[in-house]
Amino acid sequence: MSNLLEEMEDYERWSINLLYLVGFILLSGLILGQMNVDNFLTDSIYQYYLDPIIGEATGDSGYNLVNTATYAIVLGMFVIALSAWLRKLGIDGSDTTIVALFPFVLWAATGEVVEDAQMFSSTLSSYFVSPGVHFQTAGWVIISGAFGYSVSHNPAISSEDEGGIIDFIASVLILSQFVLYAHSISIGTQGTINLQWLAIFGIIAIFLPQIIGNSLDHFTTIQRSVYLTGFGGSMVFMGAIFSYTLSVDSSELTLWPLIFVIGVPILVCWQMYSFGKESAEILYSHGMVSGVLPIGMNEDQYEQSESSEKDLMEKLRSKAVFASPVVFLAVAGQILDGIATAIGLEYLGYSEKHVLSDKIIQLFGNAFGFTLIKIILAGTILYFFTIANFEHRQRHLRLLIGLAMMVVGMAPGLRDVGRAALGV
Repeated sequence: MSNLLEEMEDYERWSINLLYLVGFILLSGLILGQMNVDNFLTDSIYQYYLDPIIGEATGDSGYNLVNTATYAIVLGMFVIALSAWLRKLGIDGSDTTIVALFPFVLWAATGEVVEDAQMFSSTLSSYFVSPGVHFQTAGWVIISGAFGYSVSHNPAISSEDEGGIIDFIASVLILSQFVLYAHSISIGTQGTINLQWLAIFGIIAIFLPQIIGNSLDHFTTIQRSVYLTGFGGSMVFMGAIFSYTLSVDSSELTLWPLIFVIGVPILVCWQMYSFGKESAEILYSHGMVSGVLPIGMNEDQYEQSESSEKDLMEKLRSKAVFASPVVFLAVAGQILDGIATAIGLEYLGYSEKHVLSDKIIQLFGNAFGFTLIKIILAGTILYFFTIANFEHRQRHLRLLIGLAMMVVGMAPGLRDVGRAALGV
């Protein structure tokens, strides 16, 4: 008998096959280029995708309509495909997973800020430009998650020993990041910046798993591995940023945007969580999550069913969804990006490089119009999760939709405010 959890929907198969096709087209174009064969495919790949990335690493060349549309489509396909793969692997699809992944949002943003400050050597700088930085981030997530998966599925390792083993593995992965990136930064800065604090932050990061490991018992082994690796790597980049701030004149720093760009989203998260906490806890005590249907039940069956559990779900779901990290982090991410963009463009002299965002700003005549659109988008995300029903087998899709909405808002927003604070 087949396992329904492992069976793929048609839309999941289409997404996976299309991703394979995109990879094949990209690889074919690169191979033809290496063979010095003149062709439209290679020229297009370089014109619309690779040259803007290389240009941004040196001159902030920005985006175009073609790569913007492509990235959006590929992101959507990747979310659908990844949800199927995670379900098949038996990865936890609860809200705790997005909390475990959150440090890697900081990882990507702080890494980009270090690149903006031109601290990396030329060898690594282009790998910290979007979208390359996101592929690199995904690589570390996969590596750390794979170690966690291997440990958790090793019958020779007892559950009591898993935590200690993962802490050691995470320390090794953090050390690897520290050696790789600190070496590149030391070359890139050429002694112009005192890197003492980078070293201090890096050493603390390496021993971070042993320092905070006892507080992570609510994580699965895989979540623990991913969380610690991302947290430690972010500390390495924060050490580089801190070293930079102490090596430049204080007049070059602009710290006041941090109060609004980070403070307001934190307040939003706290208010949303406080508003929905009680309802979410009641649902959880009955084994339910807002918007996630019972095992084996599709939406039509749920709509036609009558039960005390359904009554409880319908009564509490509208409030409970506010306390879900999948939701409040996605909402906060959009608001953060909107505030960061407005402050950067209206007060700090930056320009918008994203095609769609620039058109919205031109339509309104100022960047605060973009902030308004982002707030409306945040409200739309909240409304979607309030009314949406996900089958139990689709809970990974629910998780990844929220993660994607958080990343596309929070990562660029944090990068923008970080570079603004440093004046780079």
